[in-house]
Amino acid sequence: MTESNLQALPKLHEAFKDQFLIGAAINPMTIEKQRELLAYHYNSVTAENEMKFESLHPEEGRYTFERADRIAAFAKAHGMGLRGHTLVWHNQTPGWVFEGKDGGTADRDTLLARMKSHIDTVVTRYKGEIYAWDVVNEAVSDKEGEQLRPSKWLDIAGEDFIAKAFEYAHAADPGALLFYNDYNESVPAKREKIYALVKSLKEKGVPIHGVGLQAHWNLEHPSIDHIREAIERYASLDVRLHVTELDVSVFLHDDRRTDLKEPTAAMLERQAERYGQLFRLLAEYRQHIDSVTFWGAADDFTWLDGFPVRGRKNWPFLFDTNHKPKQSFWNALEAAKTGAR
Repeated sequence: MTESNLQALPKLHEAFKDQFLIGAAINPMTIEKQRELLAYHYNSVTAENEMKFESLHPEEGRYTFERADRIAAFAKAHGMGLRGHTLVWHNQTPGWVFEGKDGGTADRDTLLARMKSHIDTVVTRYKGEIYAWDVVNEAVSDKEGEQLRPSKWLDIAGEDFIAKAFEYAHAADPGALLFYNDYNESVPAKREKIYALVKSLKEKGVPIHGVGLQAHWNLEHPSIDHIREAIERYASLDVRLHVTELDVSVFLHDDRRTDLKEPTAAMLERQAERYGQLFRLLAEYRQHIDSVTFWGAADDFTWLDGFPVRGRKNWPFLFDTNHKPKQSFWNALEAAKTGAR
């Protein structure tokens, strides 16, 4: 899409300026290929992978900040807010973090010291630039009867690794908002586990400020009622809510097709309807929601390409592969108007 055509469109973030920030996950490739689109429509960004432990701290004592610094510089150059993602996660954490000096498993004190050192270094580097951090990511289990996901963090440090991460992050930057972030956050059974975790942290005086709703949703699930119930449940804890990783897959969970070269008209129609419903709901709860971030910006690059079905293209965003607005974009804008009333 040419810059002149882009300028003819309403700016997405301006449509929601009285409600919440509009963000996108970015990486070093998309800040080049999607630069104009990002700069025009979004006023917040999140590093897709570049601020994760594995990317920043591949070896003990060695940090690699170059790609993360490019993301931070892009945000600053375009006057955008910057969310940090993520400090502690069971995935994308290098093996050395959990290893002892003798080649065995690290002990609790060693692991917590490494966590603290990492958080001190990373959070301090971007202090004043990052307005919110996803401190702990996906620690709650999806399995029935299991509260926390099995992980090396949990096995070695115990359940309070979560509280420690928030305490270390708050000490490093008392001005940053600190979030617990997870997926399936609107599924009732997991919602209650996330609620219980955040409630327990708050009761212990842990400096947690919000819940991140990843919002990896599809054309039908979760239901609007379940999303509403989740928003109200988390908001009852007197925390802020951020939608952190929004996309609307055109495939239902059980749809394993790989033959589509482009989305069907029915898919696009339903996706547009869905985005309209979602943004009307989010706008309704704007007193609790500060930020809505898509996990990408346009359909030419999406983490859903090849996931969970290998070799399959997906089209989950408001802008198509040529960065042109889909009907989903116009429906989101219309929802912004209703939310502003």
